[in-house]
Amino acid sequence: MKKGSGKLKPKKYSRREFIVASAVTGVSIAVLGCSKSKDNEPVKVEPPKGNNNLNLTNVVIPKKISVQLSSDFTIQGKGFAVGDKIIFTPIFEGKAAVLDVKSVTETACLISIPAAFLWGSHRVSVARADKNMTLGETLVEMNVPDKTGMTVKGMVYAAGIGLAGVVVSDGMEVTKTDENGIYYLPSKKTKNFVFMSIPGGYEVDTSNGILPVFYKNFEYGSNTVEGISFELKPVENDKHVVLALGDMHLANRNNDISQFQNGFLRDAAQSITKYRSEGYKVYGLTLGDMTWDAYWYDNKYGFAEYLNLVKNMGLPIFHTMGNHDNDPYVNSDWPAENAFRKSLGPTYYSFNLGKVHYIVLDNIQYLNTGGAQGTIGTRNYNAVIVAEQMAWLKKDLAMITDQSTPIVIAMHIQLNNSPKPSGASETSTLRLNNGSELLAALNGFTDVNLITGHTHVCYAYENNTSIMEHNSGAICATWWWTGKNGYAGNHICKDGAPGGYGIWRFNGRDYQWNYKSIGYKEDYQFRAYDLNKVHITAAKFAPKSTDALLKPYAGEYANLNTNNEILVNVWGYDKRWKVELFENNLPLTVARVEALDPLHIVSYEALRLNASAEPTADFVSGKTAHLFKAKASNATNPILIKVTDRFGNIYSETMKRPKDFILDMS
Repeated sequence: MKKGSGKLKPKKYSRREFIVASAVTGVSIAVLGCSKSKDNEPVKVEPPKGNNNLNLTNVVIPKKISVQLSSDFTIQGKGFAVGDKIIFTPIFEGKAAVLDVKSVTETACLISIPAAFLWGSHRVSVARADKNMTLGETLVEMNVPDKTGMTVKGMVYAAGIGLAGVVVSDGMEVTKTDENGIYYLPSKKTKNFVFMSIPGGYEVDTSNGILPVFYKNFEYGSNTVEGISFELKPVENDKHVVLALGDMHLANRNNDISQFQNGFLRDAAQSITKYRSEGYKVYGLTLGDMTWDAYWYDNKYGFAEYLNLVKNMGLPIFHTMGNHDNDPYVNSDWPAENAFRKSLGPTYYSFNLGKVHYIVLDNIQYLNTGGAQGTIGTRNYNAVIVAEQMAWLKKDLAMITDQSTPIVIAMHIQLNNSPKPSGASETSTLRLNNGSELLAALNGFTDVNLITGHTHVCYAYENNTSIMEHNSGAICATWWWTGKNGYAGNHICKDGAPGGYGIWRFNGRDYQWNYKSIGYKEDYQFRAYDLNKVHITAAKFAPKSTDALLKPYAGEYANLNTNNEILVNVWGYDKRWKVELFENNLPLTVARVEALDPLHIVSYEALRLNASAEPTADFVSGKTAHLFKAKASNATNPILIKVTDRFGNIYSETMKRPKDFILDMS
């Protein structure tokens, strides 16, 4: 394992610097460095228990307090007494600060904030002799002094101490916190948020149980200086797992909710439990299309419903923008993303887990020709990383001083098209309009993996020795059709891969990945067909249709095959895998082929025809290059299939022949 850079080192802001800051601002204390009425609202005082009535009234504990260390602070309220103890107990971790009430008036009391005070969220209480009373909760942060030309300022801290070297951005400008955890940005506030790139070894709080709160909305225009700080929690996450969750397309149709609950959510819960028991921190990372824009309004199913469905997964989930996550009533890219931003946060950002740097990109420029309020447009788009985002990406990458740092980039639309076999190698073309610019931006980094979705198929392709893309199937498989009530009873993608998700396991800089098929064990990595038995006819698979209608979809499988061939679909395949077939302990010649998977044809196209419906063009089977064919000597000899992945894991099956071709086959 390569040596890592370790955790960011927390440092205290020196007393001298705070004194200077007070002199510059001319302010010794301040309630809310960036105030707004809602932050000054009183909090409800819990009634005293038993005989602990301190007779305090009209107490106001602001939601946020911005102060300097070694300065005085006033708490509003009646009934305080000199000698009362005001106790600030950190909610996350750290020693409580017990502060004496120095003086009182009829409507307030005065305390002094010590130099050793810890920043962050606190529970505030008061004690007098044997009596005590909870006053509420507040966020205590440093009153960062202004700096000329800087419109956003703040602090990043953990356990009450400022963290150095944390990257902070507004989506345009990118900076790092200084040695005391302080940052400044000359922001024009055009991108809604300021966000930080969570450093390795830390986490943030989550909203709704799953949304990491690494960002905060701007509340004022670019002419107003805003103080925005972030609180982190130390964790050990060098050893972590990321579940790569592609294309859910939840829309309250095709029994998708029950399939999602009974299939994916149960399967994911088992994976989460398994890896946590092995000492991993587990996170989720979607790959876009959590929702389905065409049904936002007709089915009343959008981000709120999606979040309500996944909130019990019990892990932080980072989200990627998909083309179907745009508002279909809006015909312009930035405004169409408003619902995503309101519900899920920024559409592009970065974060770190352990020794790994993650980047989430939005590579959809939504056009939606004809879209208007009350009217769904064509929902068309360009597959491109727009110029402003590309500029931000380059700035984010520039913050990485060690170019051997593992980088994982998540985006919805694929960088490369599905590869094609070419002799002993393979070839591909770029799908992303400015894919060459993205590759150029990554030049010099030696360990980059891109995880993408959009296609509802699986494939992997190495652009060079440093950059590899993983197109990671779909949780919804074929848009929830094959598992719909009355259909095939299976769950299969357009390339024959089962519906599923990626599992990425990291331990420092060492890592492995695999594709996890929903409803199967992790070692289920291929399906094998005895082609002598693969004969697709209407009589068997679409009795309410005809061979004439089915044949264009069935292709070569419409004809009886007596060539004693074995076809193996290895959905996790990349060029460093090995596929071997043996007959009577002797190796057969194996050829990589580009073809259709027969099981998907009978699970989707045949059953749509059987329902007197035309198969949707985008949903029909597509040729894939993770198929392998070998010819046996006869129709009955058993065949040993041995598949070895790039990490040396071996998956095997002994096929007993003849092997029937049915809808429910593994």
